[in-house]
Amino acid sequence: MSIRAIAIELYRAQQKVARLEKELAQAAPGEEAPLKEELSIARLELKQMRTMLDGAKVESPFTTRSFGR
Repeated sequence: MSIRAIAIELYRAQQKVARLEKELAQAAPGEEAPLKEELSIARLELKQMRTMLDGAKVESPFTTRSFGR
């Protein structure tokens, strides 16, 4: 997966978490439990996307660059 694709998915995950947090803040007392569960899953997905993006940006120490050789 390219860095751009991961970044797009990260943005979508951030938007989903923000939307769920807003819904949870406005939810009635009986509707909180399913929203909390969905929010927890969304936060895990966000964390995974962020980790993937950070890993994709780190250059491997085993790659060699030859400049004009």
